[in-house]
Amino acid sequence: MSSSILAIDAGTTGVTALVVTPEGTIAAKGYQEFGQHFPHPGWVEHSPEEIWQATLEATRTCLKTWGGPVSDLAGIGITNQRETVLLWDRETLGSPRRAIVWQDRRTAEICERLKAAGHEDRVAALTGLRLDPYFSGTKLAWLAEHEPHTWALVESGRYAIGTVDSYLVARMTRGTWHVTDVSNASRTLLFDLEAGTWSEELCTLFGVPSDALPEVVDSWGDLARTDPRSFLDLDLPIAGIAGDQQSALFGQTCFDVGDSKCTYGTGSFILTNTGSTVERSDAGLLSTAAWRDPSGAITYALEGAIFVTGAAVQWLRDGLQIVGTAAETAAIAATVDSTDGVVFVPALTGLGAPHWDPHARGTILGLTRGTTRAHLVRATLEAITYEVRDVIDTMPSLTSVAVDGGAAANDLLCQLQADLLGVPVERPRIVETTALGAAFMAGLGTGVWDSTDQLRDTWQLDRSFEPDPAKAQTMAASYALWQKAVERSKDWA
Repeated sequence: MSSSILAIDAGTTGVTALVVTPEGTIAAKGYQEFGQHFPHPGWVEHSPEEIWQATLEATRTCLKTWGGPVSDLAGIGITNQRETVLLWDRETLGSPRRAIVWQDRRTAEICERLKAAGHEDRVAALTGLRLDPYFSGTKLAWLAEHEPHTWALVESGRYAIGTVDSYLVARMTRGTWHVTDVSNASRTLLFDLEAGTWSEELCTLFGVPSDALPEVVDSWGDLARTDPRSFLDLDLPIAGIAGDQQSALFGQTCFDVGDSKCTYGTGSFILTNTGSTVERSDAGLLSTAAWRDPSGAITYALEGAIFVTGAAVQWLRDGLQIVGTAAETAAIAATVDSTDGVVFVPALTGLGAPHWDPHARGTILGLTRGTTRAHLVRATLEAITYEVRDVIDTMPSLTSVAVDGGAAANDLLCQLQADLLGVPVERPRIVETTALGAAFMAGLGTGVWDSTDQLRDTWQLDRSFEPDPAKAQTMAASYALWQKAVERSKDWA
């Protein structure tokens, strides 16, 4: 029996491909970055073709490193950056324009218009979300308003609309399938969260033709099948699909109500499993679909979405060019005992939860002649922990926090997070839990694993970072300074 799973994680800055064994270990990995495009301040775009080529290259590298027979692959799991929207020609699969990325802020004015017209409460009631440029629906409304010739081909049926998962499925299957899963659909502002279907009311509000949208399928099962002529000679079932944060929740085996995780990626996202109930928050958290099993039952989650955390480290590397790699930030930051009063609010694309201010902008305060790059690097790592604390303070009391994502490998960051939260921070041996979740779903969909209980047995602790009580007073003072700086960053643009 085929036993391993190919997992593809199409993230915001690159694509990771993994071969995951039945024991839940990673047998091989491939990674390929793709370009970030910033045509105007606050705008963020990706080339769909670059995403596809990065997917091919990452997968090719992974399979070459693995060296196993393709016959040993049971199926493919896909996870992806959410809320980013793409258009493509149903016949040629070419895209008429670049994708508008989840970080993009160009639709702030549309959001304000919809709020002024009194639509926010109804949108929140149906979707569990809020009117913010973060989500897909306002991006599509912007395209309809500003690119009418392109939008006419959407309305005529020539162009399909989708998120990154549905685009990759289209490319892998030579356009045969146009699907998305419930977790991705629930991030579009077009999906009725409790009904579990696209909402005609919301499609009308945002001016989106519902027949251009993908079919909503389960998160695992017999979802689609690759065409070997399009995808590296692979003829495999696509058996798992989930948005990246829901996939990480699954990869952390957070299957019970109250189980929570924090992913440090381009942004940081804290999710808590709420079971079959759509929990509502008055504190800036989002209600979202976590996954839908083959019985049709939806599991929901509460989410705190932070837009820029790992992306702030990337900005230090690529924008300011004061670090060579993200990995060296811990060593640089450790050369100083504190930031010497420097505070960095990385609102580079506005503020997400719990503040939700698309007009906020990045702010660095407390600079002096004695400030060095080490102080700024440490301030960046501390900012990530403060942003997470902002969200966790709005959630029910937690006894520990499970972390994952690339920055979770940073010991200093994890220790700072534990000291600030006052609870243990638990890091699993495999921090690639976003891709792992997609693999787990695909494995359930193909019979590699029989149940979520089997998946729980694969989770292993790498290290628990215990809070230092002696630092509690200092961390409280630092956090109070952070909150003051956040207020100064708001309503700038």
